[in-house]
Amino acid sequence: MSEQIDQQRKAELLSKTVEHIDITSFDARPIIDQMANMSFTSRDLARATGIYNQMLADRDCTIFLVIAGSTSAGGCMDLYAELIRSNMVDAVVATGASIVDMDFFEGLGHKHYQALEIPNDNTLRSLYIDRIYDTYIDEEQLQDCDHTIGEIANSLEPKAYSSRAFIREMGKYLAEHGKKDNSLVKLAYEHDVPTFCPAFVDSSAGFGLVKHQVDRMKAGAPYMVLDAIADFRELTDIKIKAGPTGLLMIGGGVPKNFIQDTVVCAEILGHHDVEMHKYAVQITVADTRDGACSSSTLQEAASWGKVQTVHEQMVFAEAGSVMPLLASDAWHRGHWKDRPKRGWAKLFG
Repeated sequence: MSEQIDQQRKAELLSKTVEHIDITSFDARPIIDQMANMSFTSRDLARATGIYNQMLADRDCTIFLVIAGSTSAGGCMDLYAELIRSNMVDAVVATGASIVDMDFFEGLGHKHYQALEIPNDNTLRSLYIDRIYDTYIDEEQLQDCDHTIGEIANSLEPKAYSSRAFIREMGKYLAEHGKKDNSLVKLAYEHDVPTFCPAFVDSSAGFGLVKHQVDRMKAGAPYMVLDAIADFRELTDIKIKAGPTGLLMIGGGVPKNFIQDTVVCAEILGHHDVEMHKYAVQITVADTRDGACSSSTLQEAASWGKVQTVHEQMVFAEAGSVMPLLASDAWHRGHWKDRPKRGWAKLFG
């Protein structure tokens, strides 16, 4: 179908790349300090930033970065990478889209593009351009991502893997063949930061992995599989051994519920001394009108024994507009500089 695409029109629409924000290039501390004396979302953000700084200053605290939504495609990709590079988070729980379609995709050398105009979406389809709100992805490049995931699967021993184990192989691939230093997947591999995607196949990985299985089945050969139970078990293992923990959550949904559930799972396994998550920040535009908040509110989670309500803060804002301020403030305050490096990935060999 590619020969039918109007390449000139496609090039016009994919002419301006999304530039990812660099939290080290500006100091947000004066802004956050003044926001603390304001009201509404500004004060909420200042308090959330203070809680994140408390996590970083607490030398016993393991910090989980929890990502849902499209902020990576929208310009926060290097921000998340910097949190790993600077030892500001110790493990990641995310959607497959954040890890594969966005971060791994750019790690292969591809780009996201600003939509300077939004024509009819059927026109975009005819040009093989996928749209995320006001951001574009070249579908042909995304298929390269699918293909690469399939190649990685084909190279592995045909057995069961947790998403963490497979994403580690993705990071190893980028370390050897990648074209971008600021990749969360690559840096997580290099810094032993385990990364979990509890709904991993709900992404470009799904297409590559399905093709891997179908091709192997046709050949009568064994194939690799993803073990979602191992995901939960491994993440719970970290929670059991970590002691005090903090959650920095962007969005909600499956990643948010998954990390909160580790406390309950640990208790089911007989570890009644495992603490609730001590610190929790959630940045979201969801609310409680649907009976939740893209998974339970932090206060509601306390009733399940998942999150303490002493150091928790909801921030109702589009994360791309406030995460740069929170992360820049925390980076410049520098509590990360003498944090112990945990390397939780080493727990799994």
